[in-house]
Amino acid sequence: MGKDAQANDREPAPQLRLDSLLGDLQDQVQRVRETRDRVHTLLEAVLAMGGDLDLEAVLRRIVQSAVSLVDAEYGALGVLGEEGGITQFITVGMDEQAIARIGHYPQGLGILGLLIREPHSLRLTDIGAHPDSSGFPAGHPPMRTFVGAPVRVRERVFGNLYLTGKRGGAEFEAEDEMVLRTLATAAGVAIDNARLYDGVRHRERRLAASGELTRALLSGADPADILRSLAATVQSMTGAALVVLAVPVGDSGDLVVETSAGRDAERAQGLVLPVTTPAAKVFASGERVAGRPSHTEERIGDGGTVRIPSGPYFVVPLGTAERVRGVLQVAAAPDGQEFPESVLDMVGGFADQAALALEIAEHRRDAENMMLLTDRDRIARDLHELVIQRLFANGLTLQAALARLLGPPDSARRIQQVLDDLDGTINVIRSTVYALRTPQPREDGGLRAKLLAETDRAAEALGFAPALRMTGLLETLVPRDIADQLIAVLSEALSNAVRHARATGVDVTAEATGTTVTLRVADNGHGIGTAATRHSGLAGLRTRAEALGGTFTVTPNEPTGTVLEWTVPLPADTGVDAGGVAAGGIT
Repeated sequence: MGKDAQANDREPAPQLRLDSLLGDLQDQVQRVRETRDRVHTLLEAVLAMGGDLDLEAVLRRIVQSAVSLVDAEYGALGVLGEEGGITQFITVGMDEQAIARIGHYPQGLGILGLLIREPHSLRLTDIGAHPDSSGFPAGHPPMRTFVGAPVRVRERVFGNLYLTGKRGGAEFEAEDEMVLRTLATAAGVAIDNARLYDGVRHRERRLAASGELTRALLSGADPADILRSLAATVQSMTGAALVVLAVPVGDSGDLVVETSAGRDAERAQGLVLPVTTPAAKVFASGERVAGRPSHTEERIGDGGTVRIPSGPYFVVPLGTAERVRGVLQVAAAPDGQEFPESVLDMVGGFADQAALALEIAEHRRDAENMMLLTDRDRIARDLHELVIQRLFANGLTLQAALARLLGPPDSARRIQQVLDDLDGTINVIRSTVYALRTPQPREDGGLRAKLLAETDRAAEALGFAPALRMTGLLETLVPRDIADQLIAVLSEALSNAVRHARATGVDVTAEATGTTVTLRVADNGHGIGTAATRHSGLAGLRTRAEALGGTFTVTPNEPTGTVLEWTVPLPADTGVDAGGVAAGGIT
């Protein structure tokens, strides 16, 4: 019995070992199944990434696949810029409210910066415990576990994948890190394919747009229309918030926005860019620049109340370094990304076409002036050879008749009066002939240059330069007498701003339409009362307007200040000779 009892005591041991082996086998099978499922999921993610050629869609799909593969709560892809900072941040797991509470995307500090400086996969059990951790901003959801990996495109780091918060409170394992590295490798290939496709599609659009502009140039279309189309094309192809094309005003070094396209195109149209702006500096140097605006560059037109917000920008010259005809400035939204080098090169090509359009406009103006001078010479020759000689011959005939006239004295006086009138007519025609054959020297650069000079003079008294906007064909539509009155009105309006407004910003707008010319001077001072309107120099401005058949109004500015508006009609027969050809502009 004793031996049998001992044998019975030893019988359960093999069964326990078998159960343990079966349990281990089941665990192995379960792990194999999980690995198989993860591999299948990884393959599906790779196929999904490779099946889409839209870059933005590919980037978002990469983050979604990474979150799913490692079972993370939050995921992000930080795209790196030319200088190594994060220029784009694509997130998964955060709603719009959470993003709004954070206020801004990461700048590449802390753990994210570590992965940028050392582009290798990284796995942490506690983000806050790492010595490079810089904490989280207010409103940021709590995060503890972390795994990240760089995404390389052709041996260059394109960006980094960041995953946090393993679901269920667990920690990321080595297998999670390996899967993420594999996904990052496949993502690099997908991104490269999408970028190549995007480059080909972009190149096709650029060639089509360039061909269309070339056809417009060869067809003899109006250069002003070509420049407007070019600005719209550049804005569309770059995705910029604002594109402006500026040309010089006289010899001052200041530029005026000739055409613009984008979100704030109407506000930018006609603005004068002082010599302190990046656009004016590029015009002076002939070399393109790129950067981000400082707080002093947020205002286009120093001293004005109109602000046009801008993000990263670049400016390219129009023409050669020896002869710069203008500049093309491309700006992103305030929260936008920097433009890649390929975009700068593309816009440089369009800038060459813009310079050609300006050169064609200049040659066209020269040809029109030559035709005008030729017509004047022909008219002068005809007047001298035909009209004056015939009038002179008629005068001699009348003088001979007067010598033989024996009739009443009254008839003799009448013939003598006709002779005197003929002499006067001949003198007037001779003066006209001389004026036609002698081109009148330009005393200045035209109305635009006068407006710019007047605002520059006012800057000394104001302590800042007023913002100046000039739109319409001011040089060709406004006759000299009205132009002189307009400059006098501007001088008086700026003097009033100096003496009475106590303003910190003044905006001057001169606009010529087909029927009227309007001068608008707005300040942000403390306003002006009705008594001052009646008894100050403003009454003289109203008199000037009414004498020309126009109007003058004084209204409050919003939120503070005063708006003076002076409008007079333009004569219907205004021509090139009335105000000259625009200096450097498209007329």
